[in-house]
Amino acid sequence: MLDYTHVENLSAADVERLRAVYEPLTRSVRDLVDATIRTEVDADTVAATVAEIDDATARLREKQRELSFGIQFGADGDSMPWGNAVIGIRNPTAPPLAIRRMTDDRGEWVTSDFHLGAAFEGPPGHVHGGVSAMILDHVLGDAASTPGRHRLTGTITVRYRRLTPLGRMHAEARVTHTEGAKTYVVGHLADGDGVTVEAEGVFIEPRWARG
Repeated sequence: MLDYTHVENLSAADVERLRAVYEPLTRSVRDLVDATIRTEVDADTVAATVAEIDDATARLREKQRELSFGIQFGADGDSMPWGNAVIGIRNPTAPPLAIRRMTDDRGEWVTSDFHLGAAFEGPPGHVHGGVSAMILDHVLGDAASTPGRHRLTGTITVRYRRLTPLGRMHAEARVTHTEGAKTYVVGHLADGDGVTVEAEGVFIEPRWARG
């Protein structure tokens, strides 16, 4: 069973207040990660910075969760997947993606525009293939799922059409068809010149989640 926690005394206003508290922290740490990768300062500056970071880390650890963040829901149904590796607003290792659900003449689909910087590098100047796969796994899974119905990855096939340069990216996915508990989805990752990675997957509603 997955950790979906309902916090009954957490209103929508409370969720936004918590977002306003913690999201700036995450942005600062995300910027720190990028600076750590690209800095060329001298050894004394690095040593002083390490001491400052260690002190900040100790302050943050004065009160913390025992395990991971999980997915929490407020009293008004607000979803808080804030520790997620792709969309988590409290996860500095997430890009993060903001995924939008769209509708056209072929039905619903999802899309996201985001930036991948130095922290996501594989081949020099390009996105790590595992990062591309992770992002597409999440985006396809989001397309497969609906409010209150979570569908998890059964299989996913990723095709790398060319290297994906670091920088501004676009992802989208849509459901092709459904067979019982299985939902079939296709999607892609693209830069300004077109598609770089394609994916197709089968997403399954777990037995414990079926009504």
